Amino acid sequence: MHTEGPDGRPRPPAARAAQYVRMSTEHQKYSTDNQAEAIRRYAGLRGYEIVATYADEGKSGLNLDGRPALQRLLEDVETHRTDFTALLVYDVSRWGRFQDPDEAASYELRCKRAGVQVHYCAEQFENDGSIGSSIIKTVKRAMAGEYSRELSVKVFAGQANLIRLGYRQGGVAGFGLRRMLVDEAGVEKGILRHGEHKSIATDRVVLVLGPQAEVEVVREVYAMFVERGLSENDIANELNRRSIRTDFDREWTRGSVHQLLINEKYIGNNVWARTSFKLKSAHVHNPADEWVRADGAFPGLIDATTFDQAQQIIRTRSDRLSDERMLELLAGILGQRGLLTGLIIDEMDDCPSSSAYRSRFGSLLRAYALVGFAPDHDYRYLDVNRRLRALHPELIGTVMNGIHRAGGSLIQDSATDLLTINDEFTASIVVARCFETAAGSSRWKLRLDTALGPDITVAIRMDRSNERPGDYYLLPRLDMREAVLRLAEYNGLSLDAYRFDTLDPFYRMAARAAWREAA
Repeated sequence: MHTEGPDGRPRPPAARAAQYVRMSTEHQKYSTDNQAEAIRRYAGLRGYEIVATYADEGKSGLNLDGRPALQRLLEDVETHRTDFTALLVYDVSRWGRFQDPDEAASYELRCKRAGVQVHYCAEQFENDGSIGSSIIKTVKRAMAGEYSRELSVKVFAGQANLIRLGYRQGGVAGFGLRRMLVDEAGVEKGILRHGEHKSIATDRVVLVLGPQAEVEVVREVYAMFVERGLSENDIANELNRRSIRTDFDREWTRGSVHQLLINEKYIGNNVWARTSFKLKSAHVHNPADEWVRADGAFPGLIDATTFDQAQQIIRTRSDRLSDERMLELLAGILGQRGLLTGLIIDEMDDCPSSSAYRSRFGSLLRAYALVGFAPDHDYRYLDVNRRLRALHPELIGTVMNGIHRAGGSLIQDSATDLLTINDEFTASIVVARCFETAAGSSRWKLRLDTALGPDITVAIRMDRSNERPGDYYLLPRLDMREAVLRLAEYNGLSLDAYRFDTLDPFYRMAARAAWREAA
């Protein structure tokens, strides 16, 4: 429909557009109402008529799961069930704060290929496909992902500090224990029931002893296991015979008894981060040296000696078995159940516990691989990361030897491994893991150590197998406080870096380059 302009002439019909809004919980400025208002003003100035709205409210920007509006939008444009030619979005980060910036780019590309042009209404650049807009979008996508990563680190540090102070961070209390709500002064406010949570930010949760009858059952379970030599299955049968229910009002199983016997909260220890679920990635089991703990944080139900005796019995059971027999039992479980998890293993009679497999074979994943089971998620990167962490000191030592042989001097900071070379410039050594894209190409993600602010960053790119260094990049100090550099196999002019194939010549060249810059 035509309308008249100020000069009396008919205006052309407005272009039809849809809007996509997503509200997370990070800041009021990103509320869907505020986004829609900014988009409305943009549409009015550019002559767009908003004919459809796709809104994901209160959704995380870390992945596509749980965001039905965005999924519906992509399906509509790709099946051409739309009557609009433009999509208006508040800013680049509204697609999501993905850890892989290419993921956000892929959604815009899918819209573009379907004939729908994307406009960012609150950005200071035109999304016109120019080199400048492409560079800005790439940086902003990387910054959006880095924001989530840094926020995750800060939240984790805050939670870890509360654990060390003796406060609980989520999870059920467990049989024989209860969650007590306390205020910021430590004054008790009442017991939290199942499903209840604190509503005041300054309140905290601690564990206290539960009903005396439950406390006595926990102590009896340990006595049956340690003193009478009963198995977890025998103990579960005895508790069920006496109609004693778990804290979830269920019958006892071998696995639920086993969990009661191995959890340190029954001796008063506050242990957290046994598993991780950072940035919406898959749950992973962390090694014991990465757990966050506060020993003696609250009253224990049993003494430490009894607990240690129980752990020794559990360890001894698997010690009597050879590796071949343990794997034979694990393969039997796989054949019976069709998959493997720690809980499934702990529920099986006459089989070592999941912790025993983890201890014997280094990780559950390695034990799974030895019996031919591959989980849905690929966790091989965990083993690679552990290997690279162990390799890092060796690489630094090689670097230091090379500098000494070249006649240079250096000082190594024992806390940060930052190197001060010839009392003139600093260097940081970073190892970049190689990973493959879905298309089979190699990529490296490089996080600059911006907190240390080194003059030079030595980026060591591992080969495709992540067994040995493939090549090296020498990077000057870059003003990219929140960006992550992504390297392809051949980067051309996309990154101003020097590539070298051997270590000693590389460092001689690095020293000369830094000397020229200082001069």
